[in-house]
Amino acid sequence: MAFEESREKLGLVSELWAFMKVRKKWWLGPIVVMLVLLGLLIVLTQGTAVAPFIYTLF
Repeated sequence: MAFEESREKLGLVSELWAFMKVRKKWWLGPIVVMLVLLGLLIVLTQGTAVAPFIYTLF
């Protein structure tokens, strides 16, 4: 079950990569990377002592 979910997520990444490659939308790459990093930052710092300092940045 978990393998199928990870394969679907990998399919989404490869589909996005194929879209950017075919349509020459290379400017989407940095935007997607920053959104993923921001999401990871919020998820990983949620409920920790670092959270109030992160929220003051935004």
